[in-house]
Amino acid sequence: MRVYMDNNATTPLHPEVAKTMADSLQLFGNPSSMHSYGRETSAWVEGAREKVATFLDADTSSIIFTGGGSESNNTALKLVTCTDATCVHCPANRKQIITTVIEHPSVLNTVQKLESRGVPAKYVGVDPQGKIDLNELEEAVSDKSALVSVMMANNEIGTVQNIRKISEIAHRHGALVHTDAVQAVGKLPVSVRDLDVDFLSFSAHKLYGPKGIGVLYARRGAPFCTFIHGGHQEAGRRAGTLNTLGIIGLGKAVEIASREMNEREERVRNLKNKLREGIVDSIPDIHVNGHPTDSLAGTLNVSFRGAEGESILLYLDLEGIAVSTGSACASGSLDPSHVLLATGIGAELAHGSIRFSLGGFNTEAEVDYVLDKLPGIISKIRSMSSIYERTGERI
Repeated sequence: MRVYMDNNATTPLHPEVAKTMADSLQLFGNPSSMHSYGRETSAWVEGAREKVATFLDADTSSIIFTGGGSESNNTALKLVTCTDATCVHCPANRKQIITTVIEHPSVLNTVQKLESRGVPAKYVGVDPQGKIDLNELEEAVSDKSALVSVMMANNEIGTVQNIRKISEIAHRHGALVHTDAVQAVGKLPVSVRDLDVDFLSFSAHKLYGPKGIGVLYARRGAPFCTFIHGGHQEAGRRAGTLNTLGIIGLGKAVEIASREMNEREERVRNLKNKLREGIVDSIPDIHVNGHPTDSLAGTLNVSFRGAEGESILLYLDLEGIAVSTGSACASGSLDPSHVLLATGIGAELAHGSIRFSLGGFNTEAEVDYVLDKLPGIISKIRSMSSIYERTGERI
């Protein structure tokens, strides 16, 4: 049996999305062209924009198509260094960025790069369950703060933040608010009006759409600094010929999510609960990471004491089970997860952590299969680890 439980890294393409994209292959016209071929393609693009705007409870003029979540995050964050003359409302006297210690690498690495160029930044901590410390945030934000960027749902442990409250704190001090909602959109109800954010990022391939297409919501009237210069596409805010097929696929994925999300996520949460209970009942000396209730339906992060996460991943892969040790964007690094370290569990447990991220195509039979294979794998790895500790010889 092959089991895919790495949906936070990317989701399979929904069959309806694949069909819609295949049926659209004949739409080769450039949507910026004025002739009939261009107008036909443009109509599809604008139809997808309408679907996205409705799904986010936003104005269509606020939806900007990008190359993905990382580009959307970078565009919002680099507003603080904007020198573009067209950015008349950019915060000239405010340069500080406030973010958290558990953000995705596309946010953390960008903020660190901005710091190296003289942009001041503060990193707010979290509690043991991954919730942002709102008192610390209140103390961090000031009249020098330009932007507060906090992810809506964490990609590693699934903890969901109170973005509405964060927006309230930031706006009280005159700062703009950006949320990386890549893991949230399509899994949680997301209304930019209710969240009261100025910017929001998400990506199609996290909600059963294609890779290479994302969205940046920019509130009407909010300052905006163009990240990619060139043509007049996206009202001059993001140059480059539009990824027509990607946009059409994104529109279809959002359409499907609007009708299936609630039922799908309830089923996924039931599968996760079964998996968690099975692991807790069958494997001793473990630690379940993240918030017990304010979390994504399909994200389960578990630390196994005495077992390396990479070893667990490889043994599971040999059994046809795909999981992750953390963020796909940080794969290849031997450092323990910065997210888990921030919750205070320590390097040993962090190194022994596995993220199971379930999605809409997972089944109970797959959960049963994982529960059948996992206990023996953990026992085997722990046994080899104990032999190594006793003898000092590599096994």
